[in-house]
Amino acid sequence: MNKINKVLIANRGEIALRILRACKELSIQTVAVYSTADKDLKHVRLADEAVCIGPHPSAESYLNIPALIAAAEVTHADAIHPGYGFLSENADFAQRVEESGFIFIGPRAQNIRMMGDKVAAIEAMRGSGVPCVPGSDGGLGKDDNQNIALANKIGFPIIIKASGGGGGRGMRVIEKEQDLLSSIELTRTEAQNFFGNPEVYMEKFLTTPRHVEVQVLADEYGNAIHLGERDCSMQRRHQKVVEEAPALGITPELRNRIGNICTAACKKINYRGAGTFEFLFENNAFYFIEMNTRVQVEHPVTEMITGIDIVREQILIADGQVLSFTQDDIVIKGFALECRINAEDANNFMPSPGKITQFHAAGGLGVRVDSHIYDGYSVPPHYDSMIGKLITFSDTRLGAIIKMQNALDEMVIDGIKTNIPLHARIMADQTFRKGGMNIHYLEKMLGDSH
Repeated sequence: MNKINKVLIANRGEIALRILRACKELSIQTVAVYSTADKDLKHVRLADEAVCIGPHPSAESYLNIPALIAAAEVTHADAIHPGYGFLSENADFAQRVEESGFIFIGPRAQNIRMMGDKVAAIEAMRGSGVPCVPGSDGGLGKDDNQNIALANKIGFPIIIKASGGGGGRGMRVIEKEQDLLSSIELTRTEAQNFFGNPEVYMEKFLTTPRHVEVQVLADEYGNAIHLGERDCSMQRRHQKVVEEAPALGITPELRNRIGNICTAACKKINYRGAGTFEFLFENNAFYFIEMNTRVQVEHPVTEMITGIDIVREQILIADGQVLSFTQDDIVIKGFALECRINAEDANNFMPSPGKITQFHAAGGLGVRVDSHIYDGYSVPPHYDSMIGKLITFSDTRLGAIIKMQNALDEMVIDGIKTNIPLHARIMADQTFRKGGMNIHYLEKMLGDSH
């Protein structure tokens, strides 16, 4: 390493432990930060240093920029890794980190800012030749007649989305013209309330798309590569539940075509670090929806099929190193699945915090568990309910599904409820086993039983 000898991990849970492991492999010292509710986290115990940054509310700890910067200063860290969630896509945080003399392990603030505004992101992608969903090509104006004409030109159904939106909030599907104007106003109000930005835009609503995303890595010297695609169509309320790589039915030619478009866009916008281009995929066509400027929850499935450690590469890129491989070096082999294990009731999705009285991880060839939990660990009620990820890898997709079924059977998490029964049901589902489900499939499948 050149510049990075100590990393402050500005996150919690499984991703914090994942970052710590990558740092250890690179012989980098680690600083864990934690809220008062998280003093017993695994990575806090394993880090070289640990700093309490505030009480359990995220706003007073993990989202507290001055506290994070101060923790980096007192521990003499060189760099800060934001993980995912919390401040990972906060351009102001990235800027403050760099202005305070630390290295931000992620993209430049201007890239985060551009991609965080959905309208600006779509404009940038169109300008870079990335295929986008037919839409308003920018924020909607106040002219009602113009908006009605635009909707009819695109063709119903359409979707109104908040420019600053995310996580399934600030979007509304409109089936017919008479609902259009009131829906635009409702979404504007919601956008202002949730995101502090009333701008909304309009897109064609694709009825049966899949969610397919492309993983990219780019260094600061203009080199960019893609690591193939993931299918994240198994979603509930816009939240991913099961992810897989590669996506079924994507030919090597199609993969290279969309991958090369994404890497060309990275070069054009001067992107640095890991990133993901998210697409809706319908009738063999890709439509850009957004770019995530961070490591994603589902990055392990890509690691399994490529052998590339994405978090390690993030750190090396931030250290100013040149990408250590070219596109020709990337070989996609086998199939990988990931189940997000949540502390929640599998029947009604209610969070289930509490003490884990017994934990036994699944194992075996081609089984990976990314989790911070252990016997006696208490899952706090204050944060996201995800407590781990179960990943399987095999030569075939069916082989990965069977391994996942066995791994889910093996996994023991007592004392709290988890969504393991839901995952077991998904793995046994005949439509899922055939593959290629659209983004509405899981909600329909769950609706059948309620």
